Amino acid sequence: MTVLIAGAGIGGLTLGLSLHQLGIPFKIFEAVREIRPLGVGINVQPHAIRELFELGLEGELDKVGLRTKQVAYFSAQGGEIWREARGEFAGYHWPQYSIHRGGMQMLLYRALMERAGPDVIQMGAAVTGSVDTATGVEITLADRSTGETLGCVAGSVFVAADGINSAARRALYPDEGAAHWGGIMMWRGVTRGPSFLGGRTMAMAGKRDCKFVCYPIEEFDDGTCLINWIADRAMAEDYVWREQDWNREGRLDDFLGVFSDWTFDWLDVPEIITTAQSVWEYPMVDRNPLPRWSHGRMTLLGDAAHAMYPIGSNGASQAILDARVLARELRDMGQGVAALERYDEIRRETVNALVLANRGAGPDKVLDIVAERAPEGFESISDVMSQVELEEAAGAYKKLAGMDIEALNARGPLVSVSS
Repeated sequence: MTVLIAGAGIGGLTLGLSLHQLGIPFKIFEAVREIRPLGVGINVQPHAIRELFELGLEGELDKVGLRTKQVAYFSAQGGEIWREARGEFAGYHWPQYSIHRGGMQMLLYRALMERAGPDVIQMGAAVTGSVDTATGVEITLADRSTGETLGCVAGSVFVAADGINSAARRALYPDEGAAHWGGIMMWRGVTRGPSFLGGRTMAMAGKRDCKFVCYPIEEFDDGTCLINWIADRAMAEDYVWREQDWNREGRLDDFLGVFSDWTFDWLDVPEIITTAQSVWEYPMVDRNPLPRWSHGRMTLLGDAAHAMYPIGSNGASQAILDARVLARELRDMGQGVAALERYDEIRRETVNALVLANRGAGPDKVLDIVAERAPEGFESISDVMSQVELEEAAGAYKKLAGMDIEALNARGPLVSVSS
């Protein structure tokens, strides 16, 4: 009996690698004909990196990503609010990585092809429906570009890891409508520029409705680095955001003006924006928490289950954790309804809470607090927020996201291959 998976993104590929590791047959169906390294930079947190290391991917991750050293928060005037070490530099047994999303996906894809062979993925095959049968589940396939029907495939269970615009989720919740937009537009780009804040630092400046985030995803011998950056800007209430498309080009005139005087002693923000290799525009959207992910012999995974705002660096990380928990339950409870229900029980409420926390700005809320208390800047952050407040804000989010250092270091991996 084969586990059927829709989507060869980070979640679907991690699930495939995990099932292969456990000796469980699977097949992935991907709507596009060719996987290309799309997107921009992401961060993957230690609790997820631990699971990738358990899959034997440490060496590959070091080839395509950087081990993040610290995160630092600043006011719109460039004043330092808070900084803390990250990953192994903070005491975790595993690092945090800053990495290109497409590079991460291709790493997982190559590993899966090398280990399981090319037959485990069928490209150009979108899953258009699923139905439980007396012995398992059956999915229907189609060529998305032509509309041609590609027949049906039977398996034990069906896992929809087909992204924020999941067709499987839409079939389960047809009245849900478009993704939830909170009024923020994001412009993303990559720029080759100077190393900043000691190198390998993730920096955030401003506040929720006008924020600049940047971090290196590649380093060069001349001391420069490839800087991944995101510029957030709140739009007018009557603004109508266009479709979600990671490849839609952005216009500098739409956002550069609000960052024109953000020239800090550690980074010249306008220079980084204007010298970008290219700029893309994307709305900051998520999906409302669901009351169920698992329905009979099918379930949702990753963004299909819990698309969240890109705050706190947890989107890809939570998809990886989903995959590892689900693979474990499929091994321990068999490839049926019980395993999917148990996965739902373990993961859903925790990740739903994270979706809502990210809507509230997650760990970045310190930026809004400082901006409200000191809108014109400050001489010393201690005059605005105490060290206790800063530490509590950071610590609360870590616990919610499963990133508490002591707890993570103390527990075993989500999947123990020897058990």
